[in-house]
This record gives sequence, structure tokens and C-alpha cells, in this order.
Amino acid sequence: MMIWKSKRSVQELNSGRVGTLLEHLGIEFTEIGDDFVCGTMPVDERTRQPYGLLHGGASVALAETLGSMGAAMCVDAAEYQCVGQEINANHLRAARSGLVTGTARPVHVGGRSQVWTIDIINDAGKLVCTSRLTIAIIRRGSLGT
Repeated sequence: MMIWKSKRSVQELNSGRVGTLLEHLGIEFTEIGDDFVCGTMPVDERTRQPYGLLHGGASVALAETLGSMGAAMCVDAAEYQCVGQEINANHLRAARSGLVTGTARPVHVGGRSQVWTIDIINDAGKLVCTSRLTIAIIRRGSLGT
């Protein structure tokens, strides 16, 4: 069952990467299913920590990117926007090279909040990180500057 209210294409999502953290880290959206969003990130000099392993913060950036975009497509984008409220991550396995792939799926899609789980796997299909993201749904224009 399709959950999207403001579905965008993979090409549209990737066109918004320019000049952002996503572009810097090499994060790319790869697939949008009926109830999930996938994307990849390279494990390279941009995303490794000094010991040569995938940086946990880079994994969290990928997780929040995928979950936030999924959340944004679950609301009327003209009226609401989604902002990250809390994220946690369990780093389960090291990655030293290649690509990691994240898949974000909703646990709860409510009117004021959403909860998403994001699993990140390595090239061999082994779980590298699992994350849970809580999103707040707010009316457009309600964020002060």
C-alpha cells in the first residue's frame, strides 16, 4: 500500500543535493517504493574516521536523510514540513570501503509525529547500522528565524 501524499521521483530528490551535506558526503537516493526510501553513500575519505572505518556520524547523516525525506513525502508538502526531533543509531559492523545502502521504513506516521527505522547494509548485504528517527510535523512558516 502506497503511503505517500507528496511523492517525488528519485531524480527530483537527487536534484536537491547540490550545495548540501548530501552532495559533500556523496549521498544519493536510489529507490522509492510504496513504503520505503533507499539511498547509498560511499565509504571513502569523506565518510571515514581516522581509523579507516565508516564514521558513525556519516551513517547517522545517511539515516536522517532517508528518514526525513520519507517523512516529508508522507505529508501535504504545501501545508506541512518535517523536522528531525531525535535520532539514535546502533553501529553493528565496520565498513572500510565500497558503498553502504540505507533503507528507511515508517514505524508510525501520525499527524504530529512520525517514527522511522533505517537499516544500513554494506556491499555484502550485512547490517552495518540500524537507526530510529523521530520526526516532528509542523505547519509551514511556524519555524522562527
